[in-house]
Amino acid sequence: MSIETLRHKLIVSCQAPVDSPLHEPRVIAAIAQAAVNNGAGGVRIDTPAHISAVRDRLKVPIIGLWKQVLAGTEVYITPQFHHASAVAKAGADIIAIDATNRNRPGGETVSYIIAQIHQELGKLVMADVDTIEAAILATKAGADIVGTTLFGYTAATKHLAPPGWELLKQMVELDIPVICEGGISSPQMARQAIEVGAFAVVVGTAITGIDLQVKAYQSALRADYGVQ
Repeated sequence: MSIETLRHKLIVSCQAPVDSPLHEPRVIAAIAQAAVNNGAGGVRIDTPAHISAVRDRLKVPIIGLWKQVLAGTEVYITPQFHHASAVAKAGADIIAIDATNRNRPGGETVSYIIAQIHQELGKLVMADVDTIEAAILATKAGADIVGTTLFGYTAATKHLAPPGWELLKQMVELDIPVICEGGISSPQMARQAIEVGAFAVVVGTAITGIDLQVKAYQSALRADYGVQ
């Protein structure tokens, strides 16, 4: 696929907590279909099973990943090449990986996994980063896209809250498409990201995060009005 098909498009992240009734392939596929029916240019999907279910229904670009919590590492977004391979086989067009400056399991490096994805799988790579330093290294390593996805979610950035506007401004100066992801909670913010220079925008929780959204509303009501 051509990355150009996603230029200035909305990409909807269709994911759900593992303990949610929404965490079921057919449900995720239905959510993705609803997003595309209403104009989304692509979707971001976690786990091979969910990616496969979405691929069966949709032809739009899929950014695929596989979240794995492994011992001895903080890297959890497609941490190893064999995870990337499973994501590719499930039907993803672009494979998202954690490209932060943290130790990966199995001694793999960002450069290694990007090269293997290109050479062995023939897929594009989205490098999820947290800092401009990580973005620069991912670009040099051959990533096709970089995203602000992990800003606010690593030890180096946990004191900061997404969206990472300053990080986005720095990243768009690099010679690579930049996707703004994380903390975009309104159409106006999505438009702002494009105006800053983002190639595309990923929105997840604000659109598909029923579990987290309901908890937030309930928390606010309990705090202010004693609602049970």
